[in-house]
Amino acid sequence: MIDDIMDEAREKMRATLSFLGEDLAGIRSGRASTALVDRLKVEYYGQESELRQLANISTPEALQILIRPYDKAAIKGIERAILQANVGATPGTDGDVIRLNMPPLTRERRQELVRVLNRRIEDARVSARNIRRSANDDLKEFEREKLISEDEMKSGQERVQKLTDDTISKIDEMGVAKETEILEV
Repeated sequence: MIDDIMDEAREKMRATLSFLGEDLAGIRSGRASTALVDRLKVEYYGQESELRQLANISTPEALQILIRPYDKAAIKGIERAILQANVGATPGTDGDVIRLNMPPLTRERRQELVRVLNRRIEDARVSARNIRRSANDDLKEFEREKLISEDEMKSGQERVQKLTDDTISKIDEMGVAKETEILEV
């Protein structure tokens, strides 16, 4: 029973880390990254599709993203999605490709990105703590229903706390790495 709770908590913590990793990849640093645009929702023949499903996305230069739509009919929708997402660059269409030339980051923009990063890191920490609280509540409920002993509950809570501490440590490591990447000139 305790192992089931631990497995569920571990899976949720892993999902939190995975979501945070994807989220941080979308925060711009000194170099252009396809992660800035690959998950953008583009209207294509009345359907919302992710840009990465509609085009080949690459970074031929440090500050440029090149988007090659598989279908030329998608170009207008892709441009609209990029403009609405406000990624910090205006799309330029060159025949059948779209180029995004990313301007170099100013000090003020870097500081703003660090503030955004810190909010997302804190959100991930809160998520990990909520998972801990939920797992501890389950353990207490099992103990109240006499399915586990008080010692087993305390042991389970210690295991949940260790899992939470490890997850928060990984979240912090990801945050420090991304902050270093953002501030790198």
